Amino acid sequence: MTALPEAYLNRMKELLKADYDAYVRSLSEERAFGLRVNSRKICPEAFCKISPFSLDRVPWTETGFYYDPEEKPAKHPYYYAGLYYLQEPSAMTSAELLPVSEGDTVLDLCAAPGGKSTALAEKLHGTGLLVSNDISASRCKALLKNLELFGTENAVVTAEDPKRLAEKFPECFDKILLDAPCSGEGMFRKDPSVVKSYLEHGNEFYESLQRSIIGSAVRLLKPGGLLLYSTCTFSPGENEAALLYALSLDERIEIADFAEVWPEFDRGFTDLPGMECEDLKKAVRLFPHHVRGEGHFVALLKKKGETSVRAVPEPVSLAEIPGFSALKPEVREFLSRIRKRFCGGVFSARGEYLSLSVSSSLDFSGLRVLRNGLLLGEQKSGRFEPSEALAMALSFEDFDNVISFPADAPEVIKYLKGETVTVPDGTGCKDGYVIIAADRFPLGFAKAKGNVLKNKYLPGWRYQ
Repeated sequence: MTALPEAYLNRMKELLKADYDAYVRSLSEERAFGLRVNSRKICPEAFCKISPFSLDRVPWTETGFYYDPEEKPAKHPYYYAGLYYLQEPSAMTSAELLPVSEGDTVLDLCAAPGGKSTALAEKLHGTGLLVSNDISASRCKALLKNLELFGTENAVVTAEDPKRLAEKFPECFDKILLDAPCSGEGMFRKDPSVVKSYLEHGNEFYESLQRSIIGSAVRLLKPGGLLLYSTCTFSPGENEAALLYALSLDERIEIADFAEVWPEFDRGFTDLPGMECEDLKKAVRLFPHHVRGEGHFVALLKKKGETSVRAVPEPVSLAEIPGFSALKPEVREFLSRIRKRFCGGVFSARGEYLSLSVSSSLDFSGLRVLRNGLLLGEQKSGRFEPSEALAMALSFEDFDNVISFPADAPEVIKYLKGETVTVPDGTGCKDGYVIIAADRFPLGFAKAKGNVLKNKYLPGWRYQ
């Protein structure tokens, strides 16, 4: 791999002491590849039964698995069906260790490209609110796609400076995940190009940036709320020192312990100059010579106080949501064919686009919002065209016109490439919009006429 900076190696030698040689040896070992199963579409046990890949469980998460990169899971139709997210195994710890409950109002503050947001959405089970934010509007496009691919219907995707959010929503979030921008020391083996960025900026640049974001996160957190702070670096200045900075901002902030810590994990350092604080032991560190994964740091902060527990509304059909009767007849006709039940929402139109926006007391006006809730489709003159996001939010049983092919059938790849698909007689497919599925897992819409399925798969999502 790329030669590492001498100053960095000297610091790691001081931190790790007797473990240093084992750490250096680990850098020459092959990195691990991981995928995280989307439990809202299939449980991990069921996925293992149908998986065409050789899988080994990641011990610190029920939905995570190691895979052989030669098997190329990003090329499989199951990936396009949103059954899993490709994620570095150590990076799975952040969302795993944040205890999210149904009905929570949750913020992923630096969310792109979406791995942690999709995991938080799984924990909410379509309830509450997930605000997925990234300051970069271009990076938010990938974030939005991944949330839609996972079938998320209760997320608001924003592209804002955290300071702006803190001004708008002080003490409004039950749970916050801050996977902070960092120097990336823990990723040197996975991506040697990170070394170049490290040499350009150094640790101090990121320490300053992190403190700015931490200040906003503390302001955004409700009394009684939990803030998970994580990085993929080893630097104490970006990790333990960042926690001490958070404690200095608000006397109500304290370092909380995790409900469970895996034996492979190390604890935060408590004996470094200026960081002699026993509570820092509650943080966890992942080192590549102790875990099958890259370097990571994770800690949980709590704001003292009481928070109210919200009742989760009973799921209802789209026809039972207020405003349904005011929709155009062709829209009502199409949406009446959907059997899925939603935990509330509000119909909202933006030009031709119709969404089921999230019911929330938070006012997002004046913010850069890429998506609020689930995009249902486009209202054209006299017709309604359903969205790819809607197809991904549905199961096989949720729509009245579905055709499923085996995942290895040539029709599946043809569909994913945007080509017209023909089907044999007797498939039971009716004319009009139909969901195309692989092994009964929806991929998207087509428009059927006779035996011909006109492709409606999004060009930007197509199989490459």
